[in-house]
Amino acid sequence: MSGRRLWSVVRKEVAQLRRDRRTLVTMLALPVIQLFLYGYLNNEVLHQPTAVWDASNSPEARRLLQALENTRYFAVRYRVRSLREVERLLDSGRAKVGVVIPRDYGERVRSGRIATVLVVVDASDATSARVLLQVAQGLGVRLSQDLQVRSLARRGQRPPPQPVEVRTRAWYNPDLRTQVFIVPGVLGAVMQFVTTFLTLGTIVRERELGTFEQLVATPLRPVELMLGKLLPLVGLAYLNLTFILLVAWGWFGVAAKGSLLLLYVLTFAFFFSSLGLGTLISTVSRTFVQAAQLAQLILLPSILLSGFLFPRESLPPALQYVGLAIPLTYYVAVVRGIFIKGVGLEVLWPQVLALLALGIVVFGAAIVRFQKKLD
Repeated sequence: MSGRRLWSVVRKEVAQLRRDRRTLVTMLALPVIQLFLYGYLNNEVLHQPTAVWDASNSPEARRLLQALENTRYFAVRYRVRSLREVERLLDSGRAKVGVVIPRDYGERVRSGRIATVLVVVDASDATSARVLLQVAQGLGVRLSQDLQVRSLARRGQRPPPQPVEVRTRAWYNPDLRTQVFIVPGVLGAVMQFVTTFLTLGTIVRERELGTFEQLVATPLRPVELMLGKLLPLVGLAYLNLTFILLVAWGWFGVAAKGSLLLLYVLTFAFFFSSLGLGTLISTVSRTFVQAAQLAQLILLPSILLSGFLFPRESLPPALQYVGLAIPLTYYVAVVRGIFIKGVGLEVLWPQVLALLALGIVVFGAAIVRFQKKLD
């Protein structure tokens, strides 16, 4: 391989990128836009509109409703006078939760008898409904314990000691901010999108313009031509990575707890496979539209199965095994390990080895296919 010939291809690609200002600006701006869009994804179920039929209208009922709102999961927006009105608000979607307090609620609470409250949750979104039901049930347990303590105190008795005390700690993300989990995952997904589509744009577009055959007629070897086209894209991808890191820190307040240098180094292993994937797609596509459609067909399952949006452990076992063949799965784990936990290579080496192995397979297949295409 000749360094002079390789450098000539690199200079040609850099000059072409500089001339195509529209593509360059798009590829630099699009990842940041995606980060803003995905970065505000929020799986917290807060301030859900709640319809209340309070037939009791007692101080005890008002304390119950205040306790519900204090959880921040429920926001009392509607006061109604019948169960039918609660149903109508739930049917229309204006309310997500209905609370029905019976007429004798206050009397039962004061006399120490069991008081029943109906909490109806719109379970169209099963995940949100599960959270709301758990919060409501937990609040009921806590209120019952408080009432028992007050009842014993009025009789001059102390409450019995709790047989089990569970002390919880939230490590790595003590404020439980969703962005701390989402933003590093977005970084991985966006970098895969950028590197793959950059490769499609440089190889397939050149074939459509008819200049690819001119390069084939030169003394360039296939490896020199392929590397010469990909090296400028690596630099552009690293520039994208830097922009994304700055936005994550400056706008979302999510900074890496670990080594940024290690992140940059390990990202190259990911580029190895993602650029190879883009090259592989380019060799089997005749037009950019075909290449883009095939890339989307591959990238969408990668995003869904990699653990970017939700834990992979929640997937069926068969899909978890499929996810092990996706480079993004390991890169997301690397980025989150460095960003959220601040760990180093001593912890991340299994993911790094998997990235390198997949990169060798994908990039090797791309080289073989690229050479056959030239021949």
